[in-house]
Amino acid sequence: MSGGVRMRAWQLPAGCTSVGRLELIELPRPDPAPGEVLVRVRANSLNYRDQAVAKGTYFGSAIKVAGTPLSDGAGVVEAVGAGVTGLAPGDRVAGTFFQSWLEGPPIAAKGEALGCPPAKGMLADYVTLPEKGVVKLASSLGFEEAATLPCAGVTAWNALMTGVRPLERGQTVLLIGTGGVSLLALRIAKSAGARVIATSSSDAKLARVRQLGADATLKYTEREWGARAVELAGGTIDHVVEVGGLGTLAQSMQAVGFGGEIALIGVLSMQGDANPMALMLKGASLRGIFVGSAAMARDLNAFVDAHRVKPVVDRVFDFADAKAAYAYQSSGELFGKVVIANRA
Repeated sequence: MSGGVRMRAWQLPAGCTSVGRLELIELPRPDPAPGEVLVRVRANSLNYRDQAVAKGTYFGSAIKVAGTPLSDGAGVVEAVGAGVTGLAPGDRVAGTFFQSWLEGPPIAAKGEALGCPPAKGMLADYVTLPEKGVVKLASSLGFEEAATLPCAGVTAWNALMTGVRPLERGQTVLLIGTGGVSLLALRIAKSAGARVIATSSSDAKLARVRQLGADATLKYTEREWGARAVELAGGTIDHVVEVGGLGTLAQSMQAVGFGGEIALIGVLSMQGDANPMALMLKGASLRGIFVGSAAMARDLNAFVDAHRVKPVVDRVFDFADAKAAYAYQSSGELFGKVVIANRA
C-alpha cells in the first residue's frame, strides 16, 4: 500500500439485501502490481445490475463477501506497475465490464465482472486494474459522460453493431423504454443512419425522446403494441433492443421483421408469454447480450469520437451522495444515465 495514504470507498457488506447498507469507509490506497494500473476514478454511472447486487437479487443470491460496487468508472491513470507498456500516468481510461473478455464472440472465461464482490468495484477514489482490463476514453467525452459507457454503452453497441446482422444505414430499430441502454442505442442508431421507434409508458418521456431524434414513438402499455410498432415502421423492423425481459418479449417478437434480430438484454420482468413461433415463421433471431468485450468498448469509443455521440446524462450526484444516486436511479423519474462525480 502507498505509505499510509488513505482513500474513500463505498462498500456493501456480505449478505447485503438493501441499498441502505451501503457504507462509506476509508481504506489504504492500493499500489499497482506488475501488469496493473492505478486509476484515480473521476466519475461512475449506475446500471440496473447495481441495484440487484445491492438488494441481494443478482442471479438470485446476495453477495457472499464485502466489497465495492459498480462496474462503471472513468478516470486517470495515476501510476503503472512493472511491465505495463501500453498506458502511462495521465491517460484517461475506463474499466471494462469483463476483465478478461478482450475480443471476439462471448467466451466462457470472460473473467470477473466488475462491481459484484468478490470482483473489484469502481465506486472508490482509486482502483487497481490489469492493463488489459481498461480502455482509453473517447477523446470527445468528459469523465461524467464517459462513465456511462462501460456497461450500458457497450451493451447497446453489441446489440446493434455486432452479431450476424450488424445495423445498416436506412434500417429501422425498435427501442424498449428510455433507460440508459435504450437512449445510448438511440444515439448510436441515429448516428449510424437508422430510423428509430421508441417506446415508453410515459407521454412526457416519449416527448423527450422525440426531442433526442426518435422518428416515431408509442406507449408499450397499449394492447398489441408490437403490431402498432410495425405500422409505425412502414416496413420491416430490423433490430429490437429488448431490455424489458419476458414482460415485453412477446410483443418484440410480434414486431421484429423478416430476417430481423432481437437483442435480448433485459431482465426487468421475468413473467410473460414468450412463445418463439413468430421468430420461426419470419426467419428472425433472438440473440442474448451480456455487455461485451474490450474490443467492442474501443470500437464504441472510436464511433463516439467520429460521430460526436453524446450520452444522455439524467442527473449527476456527488460521491458522498451515492445512496441518493441509487434511489433516483431506481425511481420512475429516470431518463438516461445517473452519474456519480468524484471531484475531491
